[in-house]
This record gives sequence, structure tokens and C-alpha cells, in this order.
Amino acid sequence: MFLETALLAAVGASAGGIIAAGVFAFLAIIGVFPRLMGKTGTKNHVLLYETILILGGVLGNWGDLWPVPLGTGPFQSVLLGLCGLSVGIFVGCLVMSLAETLKALPTISRRIRLSVGLQYVILALALGKLSGSLIYFVRGFGD
Repeated sequence: MFLETALLAAVGASAGGIIAAGVFAFLAIIGVFPRLMGKTGTKNHVLLYETILILGGVLGNWGDLWPVPLGTGPFQSVLLGLCGLSVGIFVGCLVMSLAETLKALPTISRRIRLSVGLQYVILALALGKLSGSLIYFVRGFGD
């Protein structure tokens, strides 16, 4: 029993680490972090950025596995407001990076010689994402 539990814990931790590494690699590839460093003029603090990113990933996973009660009253409202603001800033930066990545689609379409139908490729990608999200939430996989 202990061996089975230990093996499941190792496989789960490994899978989680792989997914987290993929997400951080994706964010690094589309240029979110270098763009933030360039816009804010904080290129000299790369180690601080790396530390905060790792700490945020670890604490986010930890908070997902073991929820922390936030308390009640005004402290909870302020904390939730700060968290919401932080998530909003992050999502805004991510969206802007993805928008700049979409500027590369015309170049890609020329290279693969796709003369007509790029809008259908983008529509198919969006519909695939939509259908996957609907299946995920309708079937209750998020519970």
C-alpha cells in the first residue's frame, strides 16, 4: 500500500512538474517576461524575476492543493482585490504578447503557401478551444 501511494505521488509530482515547466516555457517563448523587463527598465533584476516566477508557481500549486482561508472582513476584501489586480495585469500582459505573436501568422501563411483560408484555420483553432472548454466544464471535470 505504501509503495503504491509513493509511486502515485511520484508520478503525480512528475506530471505536475512537466506541465508547470511547459507553461513557463510557453510564457518565456512568447516573450512576456523579457517584454516586461524591457518596458519597466528592470533588466538588471533577472534573478529577482526568476525567483518570483518560481515562488509564484510553487505557492500557486500549494494553494491549489491546500486552500488557505483568507479570513473575513475588510482584510479579505483587500487581499482579494490585490489578487484580482495581479491576475488582471498578468492576463493583460499575456494577451498583448499573444496579440504580437498573431502578427506572425501572415508570415507563416506565406511560408507554408496558404494563399486562401487563414481565417478558417484561426476559426478552427478557436472553435476547438471553445469545444474543449465546454466539454471540460459541462461534464464537471473542474469539480
